[in-house]
Amino acid sequence: MALSDTQNAITDVPGLTVGHAHDERLMSGVTVILGDSPLVAAVDGRGGGIGTREVDALNLQGTVEEVHGLVLSGGSAFGLDAATGVQAFLRERGIGFAVREARVPIVPGAILFDLLNGGDKDWGRTPPYAGLAYEAARRASQHCAIGSVGAGFGATTVNLRGGLGSASEVLADRTVIGALAAVNPAGAVTVGDGPAFWARAFERDGEFGNHAVPGNITPADLKPLLKGDPGESTVLAVVATSASLTRPQAMRMAIMAQTGLARAIYPVHTPLDGDVVFALSTRAAPAPDSVASLARIGSVAANVLARAVARGVHAAAPVPAGWTGPPAWIERFGDTGK
Repeated sequence: MALSDTQNAITDVPGLTVGHAHDERLMSGVTVILGDSPLVAAVDGRGGGIGTREVDALNLQGTVEEVHGLVLSGGSAFGLDAATGVQAFLRERGIGFAVREARVPIVPGAILFDLLNGGDKDWGRTPPYAGLAYEAARRASQHCAIGSVGAGFGATTVNLRGGLGSASEVLADRTVIGALAAVNPAGAVTVGDGPAFWARAFERDGEFGNHAVPGNITPADLKPLLKGDPGESTVLAVVATSASLTRPQAMRMAIMAQTGLARAIYPVHTPLDGDVVFALSTRAAPAPDSVASLARIGSVAANVLARAVARGVHAAAPVPAGWTGPPAWIERFGDTGK
């Protein structure tokens, strides 16, 4: 299926909605993913400084087998409170794990560090992330904005403003695979000092500018560039499929999708990063009929995630007043492509 026939976003996966909320003065935000019904979920973390909430619920030996939403948040550890806002939204609607008459929404979350980007973080006694997350959940729809929105609003890379990216692909059997990423790595997503993205080989229809990688990658291009101190960087990612997966199969998809981060970011999974990939199955389509089919889903998930990372940075808006991070891609290179 051509990209023109899709949104090229994780919301192409039937049964998913996405909502964003951010505060421009705070220079931080939240992104929420909800399911029309409970979702099979798994998680794989590879960074050296991961910050998460309720991911133990995704352990294969756990009692709770489904989640009701996911939340990605700025704010470092303060952003872990974002899940409370999503839980409040879902509880009001009677959604959650049933314990007799009680309903407990299961909402795993992960956070990225954006406390030093120039935003006003003097929020007083209570961090704003639960409120932002409630608003993001309220706004959730099948439209998924990208760029300087939600959890990606305050994100940075080593040399460019980060962002929130998404992409999708539809397989020949109509299985849909989508990805979403809040891009805040210690490393770079572009090659050297130029506009080309490391993920260029996976680009579809000029979705992040159609800039060719230089024919000769120089030692200077391969010199690892890293921002900040430990704990200041993270890529938060979600891959999702319409295929009906078990939790072990979803875990395999998450593991394979980590390759997409390595295709799009250099270097990646450093001691400075908190990289984590969630995997979701909406069970809107049949289960993979073989190990090879599952491998195909995981392989495409990696490709789609690489594209989502690049799209998030490519779509980032010019930096706001007071911003202390690097410039946006559009400010450095002057055109947006498609």
